[in-house]
Amino acid sequence: MTDLDPTENGPESGVPAIAQRFRGFLPVVVDVETGGFNNATDALLEIAAVTVDFNSDGDLELCESVSYHVEPFEGANIEPASLEVNGIDPHHPLRPALPEREALARVFKMIRARLKETGCKRAVLVGHNAHFDLGFLNAAIERSGIKRSPFHPFSCFDTATLAGVALGQTVLRRAATAAGMSWDNSAAHSALYDTEQTARLFCTIVNRFRPVYENIPPLPQE
Repeated sequence: MTDLDPTENGPESGVPAIAQRFRGFLPVVVDVETGGFNNATDALLEIAAVTVDFNSDGDLELCESVSYHVEPFEGANIEPASLEVNGIDPHHPLRPALPEREALARVFKMIRARLKETGCKRAVLVGHNAHFDLGFLNAAIERSGIKRSPFHPFSCFDTATLAGVALGQTVLRRAATAAGMSWDNSAAHSALYDTEQTARLFCTIVNRFRPVYENIPPLPQE
């Protein structure tokens, strides 16, 4: 196949290309900023998510972005060292933070709309050191009492691993630079900036493997 047009030339006619490429999973890039490293005890302070899709030329690119500040859950631990890194003041009077459940609901609303549009069965989290983000996401889901998450509970795409294989770099900044992307140190550690940069890195790597993918025969129907 030489074209990933979602309606004309894919291995399954009429099936959107994004659903074909990842076996029915919708990659959603996520980054969280937190009050520490322990998802059971430390606060979730910010979450951003970016969807991706194929353009008319068959290249994967960024689609839609959302980002929300999050109120620390009751009794949450916040390490000063973490705040020094992410620059967040969780108690600033002008910080437009939402309760965890509402922030997640807004993120999930965007994702579920994309699942419906693309025909994908479930979202799969893409992140740089993805299990860190997935762990905090799953902990917040459990605390919020959300019964149905659009995300697969344990599968993910890790751009640290992908970049190590494709680019020889595992640090996000260095991987982005190796991929030919620009990098703004002053904007880094904002959830939205890091998510969009991770999304660009993911798209760059996936697009580099496009010739390989296009020459693989389609999988048989399950």
